[in-house]
Amino acid sequence: MNPPRHRPLAVGPLRAFEAVARRLSFSAAADELYLTQSAISRQIRSLEEELGATLFLRGTRHVELAPDGKLLLAAVEPMLDRLDGTVRQIRSTRGRRVVNVTTFASFASLWLIPRLEAFQREHPDMDIRVSALDQLVEIDDSEFDVALRYAAPNRVAPSAQRMFGEMLTPVVNPWVAKQAQEGQGPPLSQAADLRQYTLAEEDDQRPSGLFLSWRRWLALHGAPDLQPRRWMYLNFTYQQIQAAVSGQAVALARLPLIYEALERGELVEPFGAAGRTDCPTVYWLMMSAHGRQRPEVVEFARWIGEQSALTRRAIGEPDPPVDEHSG
Repeated sequence: MNPPRHRPLAVGPLRAFEAVARRLSFSAAADELYLTQSAISRQIRSLEEELGATLFLRGTRHVELAPDGKLLLAAVEPMLDRLDGTVRQIRSTRGRRVVNVTTFASFASLWLIPRLEAFQREHPDMDIRVSALDQLVEIDDSEFDVALRYAAPNRVAPSAQRMFGEMLTPVVNPWVAKQAQEGQGPPLSQAADLRQYTLAEEDDQRPSGLFLSWRRWLALHGAPDLQPRRWMYLNFTYQQIQAAVSGQAVALARLPLIYEALERGELVEPFGAAGRTDCPTVYWLMMSAHGRQRPEVVEFARWIGEQSALTRRAIGEPDPPVDEHSG
């Protein structure tokens, strides 16, 4: 007798199907799931019989997805990802307390991770799991408790907490600045002098990338048509900072992320405060609905708020009103 069409599919065969579809190999899927190849084949055959559809086209030496298999995979992959994330979250709450944080790679490298040691000294029983993802996630539909993001005020939910605003400033290696001051290198006292230097530019074609670009900064500082000695295009902010620290280029840095490097003397602002330019984009903290119910997540968010206040003071930005989220 055929199974009723409304009966839910068992998860086990779906897991086997996803592994075969991803690896395009029954044997590789069997190794991954610690099953025999014949067990994987039986699960796939059972799934095909239950669906009344062919999921894989099997050749002598290869396997490929059939059209119905591609359709099923599009539904199964996100479902299993969410299931696995929920399982991890449940397990974490039964052992050590874990806060799952998502943010973008440069923010994790330049701002968050350098501060985490101090937090974990104060909270030795709490673990922080950081996922550096550049794509935005729906925080309430994910495994994450906290999202630290970068967006214009009209792109975030009213519940988002403003951390600090953006400010851009040219930075160089101190040795490069010293050579320029002493006349042993090209001058570097006004925007027009940048034509003799390599400029590190973020290779970002999104509309928000315009606000972080040298072109905008140069236009605002009276040199809209300037062409530098060369451009160095890099994917991430932290790569631009590395290029500046190593003396390879002048970087247009995000001041909230590098002011401590300025304080340590690892970088120098050749134009001083006059070279600083505001940007309309803002750094935000967002908590998931499930995260707000967990004391460790609330405590981590409170600590982020304290660190954000220190950053605001360091860059000369006033604290926002309590109810402000609009920047």
